Amino acid sequence: MSSMKHCLYWQGEFMLTLQFIPFTEIESLSSDERIEKLLSIVRENKIALVEGTLHKEESAALIKKTMENINQEFRGIEFAVIYPEQNDDAMFKRLRLKLINVLLGNRRGLTIIGPASVVKEIKQDPHKIDLYTTSHEQKSRKVLKQKHNSSSKR
Repeated sequence: MSSMKHCLYWQGEFMLTLQFIPFTEIESLSSDERIEKLLSIVRENKIALVEGTLHKEESAALIKKTMENINQEFRGIEFAVIYPEQNDDAMFKRLRLKLINVLLGNRRGLTIIGPASVVKEIKQDPHKIDLYTTSHEQKSRKVLKQKHNSSSKR
C-alpha cells in the first residue's frame, strides 16, 4: 500500500502537504532506511504522519541525522509522538496491549514529523494537537529580503 497525500489550501495561497505513511510501508525497512525515508519526505517540505512510533534509538538517530544535514535550505525538523491513552490500570488490559505490541510492532500511536521551515511548533495534550506553521507571507518576505540583500551587494 502506498502513502496517501493530503493537500490543504489556506486562503488560496499556501499549500500544506500531509503525507500519511502506514506502518506496513516502513515495518520491513532497517532503522537507517526508515530514517532516510522519513527525512526525504520532510526535505520536500511535507509533514509526515507516520502510523506507529519509532524506537527510542531511531528517534535519537533521526535527531542526529537531522543535525548533520542542517543547511541554508534545510533548517531541521519538528516532531511529536502521540500515544494512545492508557488510563486503564487493569492488569489484563496492560498485558493484552503488551502482547499486541510484541506481535504487531510499534503500530500503536502516531508520529508527526515536519520541516522546521514549515512547522513552527507542535503542542500536544491528551485530547488534541496544535501544529503551528510559518505563514506563506513570512517566507515570501524572507526570500525577497535575501534577494534584495544579495542584489544590493553587487
